[in-house]
Amino acid sequence: YLRGLREVCDRYGLLLIFDEVQVGMGRTGRLFAYEHYGVVPDIMTLAKGLAGGVAIGAMLARESVAKSFTPGTHASTFGGNPLATSAGIAVMETILNEGVLANCRKMGDYLMDELRSLQRRYTFVKDVRGKGLIVAMELGIQGGEIVRRCLEEGLLINCVGERILRFLPPLTVTEDEIREMIGILDGVLSGRLP
Repeated sequence: YLRGLREVCDRYGLLLIFDEVQVGMGRTGRLFAYEHYGVVPDIMTLAKGLAGGVAIGAMLARESVAKSFTPGTHASTFGGNPLATSAGIAVMETILNEGVLANCRKMGDYLMDELRSLQRRYTFVKDVRGKGLIVAMELGIQGGEIVRRCLEEGLLINCVGERILRFLPPLTVTEDEIREMIGILDGVLSGRLP
């Protein structure tokens, strides 16, 4: 699909823009999610993980696109102020130099395996999917009550679209922390926990 979009954009002189606000900065096990697909965008947006919780936003562009910008043609509320930029540099150095991407891939695989083991045990779990540490579990039942019960047990997860549990642990999550999470989730799914 993405290769097809790239071809259409190239054929008609259109810009291909990827929003990597949630999936960029290592979340999928690669620095940027587009790297999984061999398709390079013309413009990419980043935020959230870029500065480790400090408000920041960024737009990256190919040189051929970036040269059309002159001072003052693009502004950002959370752009390159000194605090946000320093935080962004520290995050980038940490991700690239401290094994964060490798941990994300390894722990992402472990999390998917553990969630798939729950899928085999509970018929209402319809699918488990994701990349790195952005993972979803699709249910055949409503997920809101599961989220509420997990929160009561100290596990913060999200439910989107009423039936999809979403897991976004920190990129530095450990195997022990994932095991603890799976234990809580298993207890809630089985009805063993309140």
